[in-house]
Amino acid sequence: MKKIVVLTGAGISAESGIRTFRDSDGLWEEYRIEDVATFEAWLRNPALVQDFYNQRRKQLYEVEPNAAHYALVELEKKFEVQIITQNVDDLHERAGSANVLHLHGELKKSRSTIDPYLVYDIKGWELKMGDKCEKGSQLRPHIVWFGEEVPMIVPAAKLSAMAGIFIVIGTSLNVYPAAGLIHEAPYSGTKYLVDPNDCRVSHIPNLTFIKEKAGSGVPKLVEKLMAKSC
Repeated sequence: MKKIVVLTGAGISAESGIRTFRDSDGLWEEYRIEDVATFEAWLRNPALVQDFYNQRRKQLYEVEPNAAHYALVELEKKFEVQIITQNVDDLHERAGSANVLHLHGELKKSRSTIDPYLVYDIKGWELKMGDKCEKGSQLRPHIVWFGEEVPMIVPAAKLSAMAGIFIVIGTSLNVYPAAGLIHEAPYSGTKYLVDPNDCRVSHIPNLTFIKEKAGSGVPKLVEKLMAKSC
């Protein structure tokens, strides 16, 4: 069974109603990265950081997976599918995808401030100041902040290297280290990019660029791949 590796970014979640960070009306227009998305911000004003992610988590409970998420689940009927996502939501899992690797953490989880291996599910949308791990340390969002290492990038690179088909959805391939994963895929392998924005991808071999939003472009691509596998 051919292995498909799918790298997803903010664009696939945006169509479910989740606000992105980098778009013109994105969250970075309202918040400074330095204030809510760095470890220094956490040390300086943990209550502000906590509230920022509580609001993101609260919104996540109000949205649902979209057509692109469900189309990727359909691929599993004929392919071995591995999702690698830059997103911290759980929409892939809720749609039914069996294999999901989160590069940048998971919004519905918390972890110890002093021990990154102590990770816990959050009940509901609110993580409170005073919620502590078993070692007595305040729990922080289980998110990879700017300036922190991305521990899952190594297993993600290994998975990408095994791809017969590599698909990128909803990301412009400008954010590293995630953007480098497409170069880990076999040079001669088939690659697709689904994104409505102009992307500089002429340097990527064997790439088909589908300039559409995820909700329309992904179902079309999945239909094409399923038909070819018959």
